[in-house]
Amino acid sequence: MAATTDKVNLLGLTQSDLEHFFAGLEEKPYRARQIMRWIYQSGVIDFDDMTDLSKMLRTRLNEVAEIRAPVEEARHNSVDGTIKWLFSSGSGQAVETVFIPEPARGTLCISSQVGCALDCAFCATGAQGFNRNLTAAEIIGQVWHAIRELPRRPNGDPAVTNVVFMGMGEPLANYRNVVPVLEILLSDLSYGLSRRRVTVSTSGIVPHIEKLGDDCNVSLAVSLHAANDKLRNELVPINKLHPIDELLDSCWRYAGKHSNRFITFEYVMLRGVNDQLRHADELVRLLKDKPAKVNLIPFNPFDGNNFERSSVETIRQFQNRLRENDIIATTRKTRGDDIDAACGQLAGKVSDRVRVRLSEKNIKVITA
Repeated sequence: MAATTDKVNLLGLTQSDLEHFFAGLEEKPYRARQIMRWIYQSGVIDFDDMTDLSKMLRTRLNEVAEIRAPVEEARHNSVDGTIKWLFSSGSGQAVETVFIPEPARGTLCISSQVGCALDCAFCATGAQGFNRNLTAAEIIGQVWHAIRELPRRPNGDPAVTNVVFMGMGEPLANYRNVVPVLEILLSDLSYGLSRRRVTVSTSGIVPHIEKLGDDCNVSLAVSLHAANDKLRNELVPINKLHPIDELLDSCWRYAGKHSNRFITFEYVMLRGVNDQLRHADELVRLLKDKPAKVNLIPFNPFDGNNFERSSVETIRQFQNRLRENDIIATTRKTRGDDIDAACGQLAGKVSDRVRVRLSEKNIKVITA
């Protein structure tokens, strides 16, 4: 979403940011609350339609501000009801967002970066390289668009009940833009989502796991995918910076800051790579008697990748081994693979891509 004017985009600003903006217009702080309700609860982006604002204020807002959402380039509908949107991010680039409808909930999987610098071996996004972080407006705009476009649930609630940061990019590598979005998602002035219905997924940027634990109490998912450093170094390269022991220590501290909080560990099942019972036993040694649950993810293929999905029977045996050791283990149902919307398949359009050598210095540059 490229900027087209010098006006301030109010989409993606937190309540405190909006209060500061209105103070500059010599308006009272309650204007921020009004604007948030209009944008997020009513889906209104035209100031002239905000009827509880004075005509003079509406005129002023039209002069200095705008509410600019991402532009939809394409929409794809799966036979299983999954929807994938492609949103423009400027310069011929685009990111993808996926909605997964279920009887009891509707999950929106949103992107936080154009591409990804972490280059996990089994992920289509990482294969695209990295271009830039999305702005807060571009991130929350995906939610705004989906809620505005999708029909409401039978009880009148919005179709989106859960938001997961599991789309393109590493959310904690875009920390300064992701955290304001989390604040908006949780605010009663906007979507008022329960903290347990908002999940941030990370490949393991340990310093920001610690920081997130202090700044925002949401659900945390960790892309583990291997239970020993040698294998995880190959599958998830950031492990070379933050090995498993360091990563898990940060996870247990995160869980300890919030009562009854479990960490979800995502584990993609790769045939002959990480799916044997000995790998399950390694996982048991890491997670037994810890506030952990495991989500097994059947690998979803994409062009240029040679991994294969583990068999149904192999996944079942792996899951049973974990459960026999009192570890909560589920298997993610593959959704939207006919439109390349399944886990690990999101690629979008990434140009001017940059291959970033993983180092503490470069990670700090990306996250700045």
